[in-house]
Amino acid sequence: MSLSGVLCADAIQNAVKDCQAPESFCCKKFFQLCGLSQKSPKEVKDVFRILDDDHSGFIEEAELKFFLQRFVPGARVLTERETKAFLSAADDDNDGKIGIDGEFIS
Repeated sequence: MSLSGVLCADAIQNAVKDCQAPESFCCKKFFQLCGLSQKSPKEVKDVFRILDDDHSGFIEEAELKFFLQRFVPGARVLTERETKAFLSAADDDNDGKIGIDGEFIS
């Protein structure tokens, strides 16, 4: 399954374009722009599984760095500061990773 199977390709492009500049990424705004925040829990889990590159059941800091590239090949990597801010915003139990239940898009 690809992300465009769950999200509109134009919305994905617009969301990635909105955060092209370094230090401009905001996960909540990105999820709104790409339409993920309006998806069903099943669709959100489908997207999570695509983003979980190593299929560990978690999205770790190393995977977050390449978050935008999972949506659009060739997109920029997140800066270290953006990656840490994203992890901090989503990692409710402070285990250093984002879980599928309760943390991803909470």
